[in-house]
Amino acid sequence: MLELRDISYRYPGDEYDTADGLSFSVKRGSFNCILGVSGCGKSTVFRLINGLLRPQKGAIFIDGKDASTLKMRCGYMPQKDMLFPWRSVGDNVMLPLEVNKALKNCSKTKRRELACKALKDVGLEDCYNKMPDELSGGMRQRAAFARTMLTGNELLLLDEPFSALDFLTRISMQEWLLEQWEKHHKTILFITHDVDEALFLSSGIFVVEETPIKSLKEIIVPAGRPRSRQILDKPEIIELKNELINILRRQQKV
Repeated sequence: MLELRDISYRYPGDEYDTADGLSFSVKRGSFNCILGVSGCGKSTVFRLINGLLRPQKGAIFIDGKDASTLKMRCGYMPQKDMLFPWRSVGDNVMLPLEVNKALKNCSKTKRRELACKALKDVGLEDCYNKMPDELSGGMRQRAAFARTMLTGNELLLLDEPFSALDFLTRISMQEWLLEQWEKHHKTILFITHDVDEALFLSSGIFVVEETPIKSLKEIIVPAGRPRSRQILDKPEIIELKNELINILRRQQKV
């Protein structure tokens, strides 16, 4: 579904590359996490994939096509929900349908119908006419996810979407996200610096071991699906958790 080949990028004014010859691939329908310490370049990788940044070297392929030729690459959900405070929840969710030129003939009635369906799908069917400040943090993130789903893309990039939530809301949202993934079979790439979150959510973890990012160490999570939080108590998962923490600690010292 996604392949990066020999990608390099350096921000203007920086002395060193953020990514240097990075290559990795993601299978269709998979749920993978990119795990690394804060500031290591994880979000830069996402911005390269979604086209907000252009690599100075290398190429990116989505569904076998050169991403530079695609108008709609992926659905992207940043760390903050980015809901416009002056638009209702429904109108926020509807936004991808308004900006997608391929849907220029889609009537407002049809767009509203699709937005209502998306909100119902995430348990917010009664929130269409509410304003964003009337929602809790978890509800806002669900609305943002519904908006991301309405991009119509098979590849979804989720950049630490739960990092600002309190502990109980965060684990509830993690469980909810897995249900959504199992229901819709999208390909999800999820950025986190939380080891437990990566272990619970993903089938495979891409670990950032160094900066600049020259490669990602892929680690398969030894747990089947569907899964519950009890997997985090299994000896093999605890062992893997300690291994991942040690990798992050080494990187933090660099």
